[in-house]
Amino acid sequence: MEQTQTKPAIPAACWSCNFETSHENFCTACGRIQPVPAGADYFSFFGLPQNLQIDAAELEKKFHALSWKLHPDNFGQATERERELAAERSSQLNDAYRTLRDPVRRVEYLLQRAGVRKEGTTKQQAPPELLEEVFELNEWLDELRSARQSSGGSETVALKARLEAAQHRFERKLDEVDAQLGGAFAQWDAALDAAADGSRRAQLMAQLNEVLNRRSYIRNLVTNVQKELTES
Repeated sequence: MEQTQTKPAIPAACWSCNFETSHENFCTACGRIQPVPAGADYFSFFGLPQNLQIDAAELEKKFHALSWKLHPDNFGQATERERELAAERSSQLNDAYRTLRDPVRRVEYLLQRAGVRKEGTTKQQAPPELLEEVFELNEWLDELRSARQSSGGSETVALKARLEAAQHRFERKLDEVDAQLGGAFAQWDAALDAAADGSRRAQLMAQLNEVLNRRSYIRNLVTNVQKELTES
């Protein structure tokens, strides 16, 4: 995929006074609330660069400040157009905050906008070094289901113990992947700050996507084991 950068918001004229605006929530000339500009992204909504390492406290502070300014209740006496725009802006603010405050959703959003990642189409392929463990895990899960149906008491207990140990191993692997993701975040931010060229950004996005796929696979393994153990 060649697209590696999101498109900037396109400047537009204020709907009320025709003054040129860009990312502003309000026109700097007449003070009227503005529509969400074409091409705007969640980062620019908060006045942030597309960095993946974000100060959570600062983001929350910006969110509360904007939430107060954009809340539809503040436009009760305004025109219908302004009330509609306030509802639109407020909705986007909430979506943006929910996305950016979560590290995984944040990087998924960045990659989806760049066309590198498609929502709901993550690869579910076992990493090569985990193939043997995953094969063994799936065997144990099948055996547990069979033992549960045949009321195999001692056998079920033994299988559950193996699965619990496997679950802890994969949870540790998930922690390792999260650490890798944090390192990839730092590399992306450094490249962004250094105005790296498109090929370097594409390389880093591919790396981020690969780590996310690995994380998604291991997380699903942990979830499946937890589900089976709960049902036992």
